[in-house]
Amino acid sequence: MVLLSKITENAIVENLKKRYMDDYIFTYIGSVLISVNPFKQMPYFGDKEIEMYQGAAQYENPPHIYALADNMYRNMIIDRENQCVIISGESGAGKTVAAKYIMSYVSRVSGGGPKVQHVKDIILQSNPLLEAFGNAKTVRNNNSSRFGKYFEIQFSPGGEPDGGKISNFLLEKSRVVMRNPGERSFHIFYQVFLYIVSFLLPYSFSTFRFACFLSAISSGSYKVDDIDDKREFQETLHAMNVIGIFAEEQALVLQIVAGVLHLGNISFKEVGNYAAVESEEFLAFPAYLLGINQDRLKEKLTSRQMDSKWGGKSESIHVTLNVEQACYTRDALAKALHSRVFDFLVDSINKAMEKDHEEYNIGVLDIYGFEIFQKNGFEQFCINFVNEKLQQIFIELTLKAEQEEYVQEGIRWTPIEYFNNKIVCDLIENKVNPPGIMSILDDVCATMHAVGEGADQTLLQKLQMQIGNHEHFNSWNQGFIIHHYAGKVSYDMDGFCERNRDVLFMDLIELMQSSELPFIKSLFPENLQADKKGRPTTAGSKIKKQANDLVSTLMKCTPHYIRCIKPNETKKPRDWEESRVKHQVEYLGLKENIRVRRAGYAYRRIFKKFLQRYAILTKATWPSWRGDEKQGVLHLLQSVNMDSDQFQLGRSKVFIKAPESMGICLRPGLLPALYAVVSTEPHIESSSWQLFLLEEMRERKYDGYARVIQKSWRKFAARKKYVQMREEGISVSLFRVRRNSINRNFIGDYIGMEEHPELQQFVGKREKIDFADTVTKYDRRFKGIKRDLILTPKCLYLIGREKVKQGPDKGQVKEVLKRRIEMERILSVSLRLSGEGCPVLVQIRPMKGLSGPPVSPSG
Repeated sequence: MVLLSKITENAIVENLKKRYMDDYIFTYIGSVLISVNPFKQMPYFGDKEIEMYQGAAQYENPPHIYALADNMYRNMIIDRENQCVIISGESGAGKTVAAKYIMSYVSRVSGGGPKVQHVKDIILQSNPLLEAFGNAKTVRNNNSSRFGKYFEIQFSPGGEPDGGKISNFLLEKSRVVMRNPGERSFHIFYQVFLYIVSFLLPYSFSTFRFACFLSAISSGSYKVDDIDDKREFQETLHAMNVIGIFAEEQALVLQIVAGVLHLGNISFKEVGNYAAVESEEFLAFPAYLLGINQDRLKEKLTSRQMDSKWGGKSESIHVTLNVEQACYTRDALAKALHSRVFDFLVDSINKAMEKDHEEYNIGVLDIYGFEIFQKNGFEQFCINFVNEKLQQIFIELTLKAEQEEYVQEGIRWTPIEYFNNKIVCDLIENKVNPPGIMSILDDVCATMHAVGEGADQTLLQKLQMQIGNHEHFNSWNQGFIIHHYAGKVSYDMDGFCERNRDVLFMDLIELMQSSELPFIKSLFPENLQADKKGRPTTAGSKIKKQANDLVSTLMKCTPHYIRCIKPNETKKPRDWEESRVKHQVEYLGLKENIRVRRAGYAYRRIFKKFLQRYAILTKATWPSWRGDEKQGVLHLLQSVNMDSDQFQLGRSKVFIKAPESMGICLRPGLLPALYAVVSTEPHIESSSWQLFLLEEMRERKYDGYARVIQKSWRKFAARKKYVQMREEGISVSLFRVRRNSINRNFIGDYIGMEEHPELQQFVGKREKIDFADTVTKYDRRFKGIKRDLILTPKCLYLIGREKVKQGPDKGQVKEVLKRRIEMERILSVSLRLSGEGCPVLVQIRPMKGLSGPPVSPSG
């Protein structure tokens, strides 16, 4: 994207569309990855792609999420710095899938033994488990994350994942009891329901009120495309087993899920202005499932103990609830049960991955994206606030901080204008002068003894009075409007105060602590006497603290970004809605990001670290530079002939313009391709393609020295092996076969493949050479023809030479791949060996049950 000739929203959208229609869903803005949801499974996420991107530089292969994941992993190991990836975008743009691919890639490319493999299994299996309890179908996304998750994969100094930690926040627990038309509750309720139907009880979906609210049960619309609830239930159980939640606890978790469904069946009627349970038969089963007394359950749902102070004395008053309050109490218990089970699952995952001390980690942030619905409530307000904070990080680290650093370092720079959304964050979270929306909301909740219409209207009046003149705030008769970075969002006040208070009354906590099931009691560990004192924590203040803690964590890491785009609302492949994509391109700030990237310096590093990394390139800097560090950096850059307009030296850091100047480890033959791109694309500045690449030169230096060491070692090993083989050859010639007399780790490359790139081109990029030699092939007339035989763990190659009959290379002899046979298809290999003794026919057969190359001859 940085190479576009025109930098406009239309040009960006057109480029994305062309790529999307050709099934290229990824592209870059410098190091930022742009991902467009294809709404179908793409074919390039297999072993071949993992091998292609492992250890390769960003620009060596087409844009891909594996390139970003590999870059994070290598940066963590090389620089010994924590890494994080911030995945942003609206609901349904593909954030959760992107997070899965990153965790899967890191798991595949990192090594380790059985313990490490166990941690990898937990990392991968945590996804289906948390999705079952925390994901749901919405109108915009069939598998929408209804919670935020920051997953830290912890590594040993050697780069093996040996621990992890999940921080979860903002679980949309209100979805248990209510949701918009056409949506579902959390997947686990449907999984458990189908399990009950299949094996236990003859229920229909309409039996459960919470589920019935969820979707049009009568029309069967609770079924969702691409989601098989029966199959995913088995995956949920398997994930619990991997994590260490075994049969007894699994049964209790599912028992609570069923208990929540049955709580929804309890309804109330009005008897003399007070609430009474409409049908007591619906009390028995939830009471049994939760291990509590049926009469106590009825009592706690229809009445409440309240503390009253009068004349310096305190006393408890028994208050009877009306129908509305009883429904609120029932729903509060159901929401609390589900959210605490969810917290238990997160804690179980963390305990299974816990390690004694942290060393290095890669963090993956997956949080549901910016939401604008027809009716937006308290949940959307909290979600959009967190997304506003994440946008602020992006601005701070990619736009604002970059430009401020240029000023501090004395770098010549043309400022780029951008919208700084700090003003919106302050509008929401400020404590005083003026107070933000959350502070005003908490004050109203603290002063109102009961929630309802009155509290919400009081809140609206106070908002109008205290922040009504703010440029990013408007109000209307039923709510207010915030001008977010992603657009204007209208919030309906209905239920704002109730959801913010999020109070679980002491009566309900006492009820759950009276359960006969220790597992359920452990989910409610509150100290009731301590909790009666002080102002209760509100949902808004919790999410504000979590959001700011998250920002602090992310700011301590080296950040990477994935900006996800949703191309349509139909959730269908190859459907492109121009206006929707353009809106996302605008609010994600892609145009400003491109402008900063083109005008700025993509790479910067303090002088000392720069000299340490590239000291090997010159004699004067190796092993260390003696003198002024700034002069050392200048000497190094001049020694490698980097153009002077491609870098600047600040007060403490070196700044280099083009990313290509630093990060590409070019394969042989790629350099001419870059020349070709520059010569055929007039809008690309040739100076941006620095050919004297520091990283490439550094790699080549190390490779050169490594080859000298390898060559010397091979000579030594070959002499040693010759003596050994001569002794073993005598045994072979006398037919005294000794099993495994030839070491399986013998040096078998008799051609010297590293010195013959014309042969290396036929072999896979990272295939290990087990054996390579020039052999004689005899045709039917016993005429001998030379062939190069190459054996790798995957294939056997036979390479010959032929004269070119046509074209500019006519008459020249070139290497030709004659045969390539996969090892799985080879049953045996017969070789005729001749030496000082007699000729011997050796037949090599694979051992039964083994795949891969045949075993070494046993004589």
